[in-house]
Amino acid sequence: MSKKLALVVDDEEGIRESLSGILQDEGYDVVTASSGEDALSIAQEHMPDIILLDVWLPEIDGLETLSRLKGIDANIPVIMISGHGNIEIAVKATRLGAYDFLEKPLSLEKIIITVKRALEHRTLEEENRTLKENIIKKCRLIGNSEKMQVLRQQIEMASQSNSRVLIMGQSGTGKELVARLLHEKSHRSTGPFVEVNCAAIPQELIESELFGHEKGAFTGATERKSGKFELADNGTLFLDEIGDMTLQTQAKVLRVIETQTFQRVGGSKNIKVDVRIIAATNKNLIEEVKNGNFREDLYYRLNVIPIIVPPLKDRLEDIPALIEYFMEVFASENGMKQKKITADVIKAFQDYDWPGNIRELKNAVERLMIMVSSDTITEKDIDTLGILGGQALKKYDYFSYKTLKDARDAFEKDFITRKLRENNWNVSKTAEVIDVERSNLHKKIKAYEITEPKN
Repeated sequence: MSKKLALVVDDEEGIRESLSGILQDEGYDVVTASSGEDALSIAQEHMPDIILLDVWLPEIDGLETLSRLKGIDANIPVIMISGHGNIEIAVKATRLGAYDFLEKPLSLEKIIITVKRALEHRTLEEENRTLKENIIKKCRLIGNSEKMQVLRQQIEMASQSNSRVLIMGQSGTGKELVARLLHEKSHRSTGPFVEVNCAAIPQELIESELFGHEKGAFTGATERKSGKFELADNGTLFLDEIGDMTLQTQAKVLRVIETQTFQRVGGSKNIKVDVRIIAATNKNLIEEVKNGNFREDLYYRLNVIPIIVPPLKDRLEDIPALIEYFMEVFASENGMKQKKITADVIKAFQDYDWPGNIRELKNAVERLMIMVSSDTITEKDIDTLGILGGQALKKYDYFSYKTLKDARDAFEKDFITRKLRENNWNVSKTAEVIDVERSNLHKKIKAYEITEPKN
């Protein structure tokens, strides 16, 4: 591991030598400068990892030097040093981007600790930047179909306001991606994006998760905990699967929306927050309201800007771009060579209805990337691995059958299988759609040995 380079800037030779010795003993490489001009020249040439900078320097002073150093690299941590420090100088240095302010005479222990913390802080900032860049890179809507162009326009317009958004769509369509884009494109993008999956949290814990709790509020509450509303202050709170929230919790969420205040579980103090709420559901909330499972007043509070994410079967022309994107991402993340894919495979994918939507497509591409040993993915590979349940690749030439009964049976099996897929293998719904008795459909499923694929 390479050593960190420290730049010490002070017009006193004794201070430069003293600080250099301390830092070298701690394993740092050190360069020194006796003036601001020299410091700027060295910083441009060597790009140090950390700078210790005296406030009082000849020609250009330390504060002016600090300002110019930040122009060279805003991320270099700079620790200011002064023998005549005062609050005004310290505040100004902090505003200009100084990490810390140390007064002479310098404490050996404090120098070492401050330098170490400054470098750790820089590492964390770099990791956070990289993480955010990766998130933004993945937060892309792939495809140029008409429906995707409309969705992009809706996101652009909705992101510019603080209004609540209700994202609707089937499971796996990318509702979370839409929520993240709404946040990243908003003026709240520098604030937190906090997600809550309302379906994944046990109902007895959902209120503690949302609002936090005080120590001793319930068994197991050994310390105070901040809730998601509090953590999302000045940012965005994404309530995923809002349709699975209990009526009791819905009432409390409604109150927070109205007042932007709440109390932790077991607490009595009102906590005020500034949070934009984005909710998502794969349920028909109007039906849930009619059935008494969802509060009508909450529905209208959340549904200020409705955004519907289209299912994959409604934008099949986007499949080639999606396949290319998922292969590229998987190859990059796993250090693999990207594979080629034949036109027959793309056609097979476009002939399929994708009940699992984008999530199902992503899983299919990942499986092919891992399990196909050759550089090219073919139609045979899809059949061998059971991708698409083996259904999309069954090409019936009904005219090749010798008897009308055989051709009719082949068509009927294909037709029923396709309709079951379209209705997520719900037999009752399929029977209603194709206008047959449910018991009759069950008999045909059994006779044709039609089974739901286990992907």
